[in-house]
Order: sequence, then C-alpha cells, then structure tokens
Amino acid sequence: MESKYLEYKDEIVSLFWNGNGYQAIAQHLIDKYHFKVKKHTLRHRIKDIIQYVIADKEKIQHNILLQKRSQKQADLNRIKNKAFREHSRLENALVEYNKALIDLLKLESLKTTIKQHTSKGKQAIIVQIADTHFNELVDLKNNKYDFEVASKSLQKFAHHIKEYAKFYNVNEIFIAITGDLLNSDRRLDEKLAMSTNRAKATFLGVHLLKHFILDLNSVANISVGCVSGNESRAYELGWVDMVATDNYDFTIFEMLRLLMPDINFITSGGLELVVEVNGHNCLLIHGHQLKNMQSDKIAKVVSKYARNGIILDFMMCGHLHETKITDLFARSSSLVGANAYSENALLLSSRAAQNIYIMKDKERHDIRIDLQHTKGFNGYPINKELSSYNAKSLDKTLKKQTVFKIVI
Repeated sequence: MESKYLEYKDEIVSLFWNGNGYQAIAQHLIDKYHFKVKKHTLRHRIKDIIQYVIADKEKIQHNILLQKRSQKQADLNRIKNKAFREHSRLENALVEYNKALIDLLKLESLKTTIKQHTSKGKQAIIVQIADTHFNELVDLKNNKYDFEVASKSLQKFAHHIKEYAKFYNVNEIFIAITGDLLNSDRRLDEKLAMSTNRAKATFLGVHLLKHFILDLNSVANISVGCVSGNESRAYELGWVDMVATDNYDFTIFEMLRLLMPDINFITSGGLELVVEVNGHNCLLIHGHQLKNMQSDKIAKVVSKYARNGIILDFMMCGHLHETKITDLFARSSSLVGANAYSENALLLSSRAAQNIYIMKDKERHDIRIDLQHTKGFNGYPINKELSSYNAKSLDKTLKKQTVFKIVI
C-alpha cells in the first residue's frame, strides 16, 4: 500500500482501537500536523490504512494458527517415533539377551541329582538370599567383591547353615530369595550392547545358586521362593506382577527351576510372596516399596494382608544392604557389603551378611551370618570367561555437571 500517511500508521491504529471514528482521526491529524488536505480525502486514506492493518493482522494470525497445527503434528510424530524407536530397541535388546541365554544353556548339563531326606519333625530353616548383585564390581580399601568373592561367600554361608541344621536337627530348608540378584542396565542402547555380557552374568548367577542349593541339599530337603527386586529389572520399575517378572531375578529363578526339576520352587511371579513355614505366615518382599522401613510402613503391609484374610507372622526383606531384625520384621544385608554408592552417597557402613531364621512350632530364632571375610573357603567352581561386571555403584556417586571452557 502506498500512502504518505503510512508513517502515522501506529498512531492512526491506536486512535482507532481507542474508539475514534475515521472523521475524528482525520480531524486529529489535521489539527496536530497541519495537513493541507480536505478532511474527506484524509478520512478515506485513514480507512484504507486501517483496513490494511486489520487484513495484515488476520494474515499473521492465520499463519500462526497454521504454524501451531504444523508444530502439533510434528510433536505427535516425534512422540510416536520415539515410542516406536524405544520399543524396537528394547525388543532387539531382549531378543539378543534371550539368544545368548539359549546358547549358554545348550552348554549346561540338565542332569542334577537331588537327595531326599526323611523329615525329622516340625522344624525348618529359612535361608534368605538378599541383594547378591552378582555382576557388581567393588574395589574399595575396606571391601572387594566380584564373582569369585560371591562364590566364596555363598560357600561360607552354606557351611554355617549346615552347622545350624545339624545343631537344631533340621532337614527342611526354605530358601527365600528377596531380589536384586543382578544389577541392571539403565539405557536401552546399553541393554543391546551388553546383551551377551548380561546373559553370561545371568547364567553365572544361576550357576552359583545351583551349587549353593545342591550344597544345602546334602543335609536337607530344599524349597525355594522368589520375589523380584528393583535393581535387577530388565526394563522399567513396575508395580504390577506382569511388569515385575520382566526381571533378571525372575529369569534366574525360572532357569534354576528348569535345571533342578526335583526341587520345589514357589513363586508369586511378582513383588510379594507369602509362604507358610511351620505354621508361620511369612512375607517375602524386596523392600523398595517400604521406603524407610519404619514401623508405620510395616503396619500398613500387615493391615493390607489382614483385610484379605491373611495374618502375617513375619516379614523379611533386603534392599538397604544393612541388617535390621525386630520381633515381626527382618531385613538382610547384602552379599556385596559396602560399595561406592552406600559409602559415599548414602553414608552407610555396611558389611556382607545374610540372615537365616530357625522356624520352630510357635518360635522363631533369627541369626545374622557375617560374610565379610571368606578366608579358608575356595568357593564354588566358576568359569572366569563368563564373568562380566557392572560398576554402576561408583557411577551413581559422580556428580554430573556442565563445564564451560574458553579456549584462546
């Protein structure tokens, strides 16, 4: 639009939006700027300017609307593509993990000899396996941990269990696995890149637990129960059993069931399991659901089961890597002991230990077995070629920050 009055466009538009008519705006400009023009002519020029501005504004608004629609569609496509991409990467990672497991299983003999023992009465031992983190690598001044140390610790644990079994004249043992047998990877690309190593670590964990179970079977009949932990999840942490079984704990448990069909394996397939041992209703739970594990949290769990007609006599968990035993609740430490995360981030002093519980008729005796030192134990045989470690506990203590550098 060509008009010598365009330079006054902003003032004209401002007057118009403030309720002034074309005639009034023309008179204002003539009085203010002393234009030598007829009011009628200026009035038409003002009308043209205002119509031009309104049309331009509508065009801008229309373009913005189109841009918003375009951006919305781009966002929807991005979300859709991201979901597909992550699903595909997860599927690829799990497929590779399963392929590697199958290859390793082909090399393992499925033949195991299980001893059967005549029951000696209403006594049993609950052996808790908590937070073994088999593929954790710890190298601190006050603590070392790898597959070899785990093997020796389990052998030492079995030695003390057999001593207590003989002392109490017990030949019924229930092994309660309360989760976090392995560490998990966090990112999908890590899962794919580490699929073979993760499969080897899974298989080696199965191998060690198999030797541990057979060792205890030399003095007692064995039953095994398992719940899933938070650290060994194969994907994201879930709160329903269907998601909870997408977990290395559950995979190891099912592989043990396959390798030892004559052992009684019990599982809820999820996050919690109630078993009756010599008249005691015992709850297995990993413990991440209980947060600080104070009495009020324990009471809520007991109430939840009471509403469903189940009276709990005892709860056992792990998760915090620190032993705590009360009248109705026991928390086991870990097989690992202190690591970089517990030492530096949580400021917890921890020792490798596991719990056992002597279950008599109307009585329960809780015992902590210290496993910090394994001198004198050679450990169960392991194939070092299968060893793969996840030193994630150290990574979790590192503060991530962006550093700006000026290079001249």
